[in-house]
Amino acid sequence: MKLTILGGGGFRVPLVYGALLTDRGEGRVTEVVLHDLDDSRLYAVARVLAEQAVTVPDAPKVTATTDLDEALRGADFIFSAIRVGGLEGRANDERVALAEGVLGQETVGAGGIAYGLRTVPVAVDIAQRVARLAPDAWVINFTNPAGLVTEAMSRHLGDRVIGICDSPVGLGRRIAKVLGANPREAFIDYVGLNHLGWVRGLRVAGRDELPRLLADPDLLGSFEEGKLFGTDWLQSLGAIPNEYLHYYYFNRETVRAYSEVERTRGAFLRDQQAQFYDEMKRPDASALTAWDRTRAEREATYMSENRETAGAGERDADDLSGGYEKVALALMRAIARDERTTLILNVRNQGALSVLDADAVIEVPCLVDANGAHPVAVDPLPDHATGLVCAVKGVEREVLAAAENGSRTTAVKAFALHPLVDSVNVARRLVEGYTEVHPGLAYLK
Repeated sequence: MKLTILGGGGFRVPLVYGALLTDRGEGRVTEVVLHDLDDSRLYAVARVLAEQAVTVPDAPKVTATTDLDEALRGADFIFSAIRVGGLEGRANDERVALAEGVLGQETVGAGGIAYGLRTVPVAVDIAQRVARLAPDAWVINFTNPAGLVTEAMSRHLGDRVIGICDSPVGLGRRIAKVLGANPREAFIDYVGLNHLGWVRGLRVAGRDELPRLLADPDLLGSFEEGKLFGTDWLQSLGAIPNEYLHYYYFNRETVRAYSEVERTRGAFLRDQQAQFYDEMKRPDASALTAWDRTRAEREATYMSENRETAGAGERDADDLSGGYEKVALALMRAIARDERTTLILNVRNQGALSVLDADAVIEVPCLVDANGAHPVAVDPLPDHATGLVCAVKGVEREVLAAAENGSRTTAVKAFALHPLVDSVNVARRLVEGYTEVHPGLAYLK
C-alpha cells in the first residue's frame, strides 16, 4: 500500500513514519512518498527516516520528489500536512495581528483567517489533482486550519477527505487517565469544530464518568485542562473544553501574554527548526538524535504563554508524545482492513449536529470502516457553545468565499465577523497588513 505525504519535508513527518514502523499487519503501508517544494528539507527528513528504519525489518520504502503529480499517482492514502508560507508566514501572521491588539495564533482568530486565506487555494488545487490522478485515494488532512481546509477539499473530494487532529484525542486520554479508565475502552462525547469543541461526557461500560470528575475539585485540577481553565470555570461549563478555547475564554490575558514575549510561537519554531535543518547539512550529524532533541523542546514549550497566564506550570511528561500520527494510522487501518473503530475526526456533518448544514465540516466521534468515516449523531450544544460554533463556521464560510472569488471585501468581512476581532476598522487594517507581508494573498482584489 502506498502512502504519499504532502509536506514531506515537514518536521513532524518522522512521527508518522515511526507509527508506520509499528504496523506489522497484513495490508500495511509498504511505500512512502515524500513530497515537498524544498528538496533540502526532503533530504533532511529522509535522513531521519532512514535512521528510524535501521533496526526494523521490511520497513516501508521511502522515496522523495518535488513533483506533485508524480507523488499523487498510484497513492492509496494521501496525508496532507503542508504549510503555505512556511514558519516565516506563521510568524508574520502573529506579528500583524498583535500590532492591532488581536490574537494571531495560526488556527484561531485573525491568524487562523490569514493562514486559511493563503492555504485554501493551494488545498483546492491539491484536491482537484487528487480527483484527477488518484480518484480512489483517501486524503487524510492535517493541514491547518484543519476543519476549514478539510471543508474546502471536501467540495471536490466529498467524504474521501477526512481531517484529523490530536487535540481531542489528547484531551480524552487525559480525562480517562485521571478517572482511572482505559482510554481505549471509553467513549468520548465530544462535539464542535476543529480547535473549538467540548467533552460533555466520557462513558465507560455505558456509564458517564464525567460528572464524577466535575464534582471533585482536586481531581479536576490535577490535569492540563483543569490547570489551564481553572476548576470553577469547568464546573460552570459542565464540560471540558478543548485547550484552544482558552484563546476565547481568556482572550485579553492571552493577547497580553503573547504581546510581552520576546519571540512569538511562530518565530520560535522558525528559528528552532532552521537550526535543525542547518544541522542536517552536516553529513556527520546524527539525524535522529538532532530531531529527537528538537522535538522535545518543541513539545515542552507548546501553548506556554497560555499556561503561564493560567499559572498551569509545565506540561506533564505524558502530554509530550504527540498523538496525531496514531490517529492517522488507526484511520488508515480501519479503512484499508475494515478494522471498525471509533475516532474523533473532522468530517462533513451529514445531520449529526442539527444546528449546521449537511456539508459543514465538524469535529465529532465517527464510526470508521472500509467505507470511510461516519459521524455519530450528537445531542445539541448549549446556547453559549452553539453561538460560538455558528459564528466561527460563518467566518469559515466567508474565508472559503473570499478564496474562491478573490474578493478583498469578503476577506474583510471574514475578519470583522470573528468573535476575537472587535472592529470592522481593525479587520480592514488586518487585510492591509496581511496582503503586504504575504505574496500569496495577491489574489485578493
